[in-house]
Amino acid sequence: MTMKKILATAVLATGVALGAQAQAKKAPVVQQRAEHLSNQMARELRLNNYQTTKLRAINEDKVAKMAAIETKHAGNTQLIDQQCQGVCQERDRELRSFLTTEQYSNYFSNRSAYYKYDKDYAAQASDIMLVKSVQNPLPASARGATLSQSREDSKPAASRTR
Repeated sequence: MTMKKILATAVLATGVALGAQAQAKKAPVVQQRAEHLSNQMARELRLNNYQTTKLRAINEDKVAKMAAIETKHAGNTQLIDQQCQGVCQERDRELRSFLTTEQYSNYFSNRSAYYKYDKDYAAQASDIMLVKSVQNPLPASARGATLSQSREDSKPAASRTR
């Protein structure tokens, strides 16, 4: 293998390991993100315990959907925002069923602020995950193998036998 192939293999293995690590941590991050948003909304809308419990379940579902959209369409912010707005409209309909008129009115007038609050938290959480994955990377393979140059690779190309 040439050095370029070795480097490409190492980069690919690192990407696979980081992807697996991110996938393993995704569920708790989505739960934390939903919890963070729910706490803010419950506080600002002055929800009772029943309402807060319902809100947490709704936000966990909607944040999971939005996280999936963000992962699927990474880099296409226009499409992400468009599809996430559809998820937010689902949340609107569900919240209307148990919030008081005053609470829903307050929620609806601050809806864009809640969306931004959630997006900012998601960006911050993904930045933290990236730093942690760089600081504590997973092994390149399940066996703990490392990549190194083989003896065959050290021979000139003309003298290699295949």
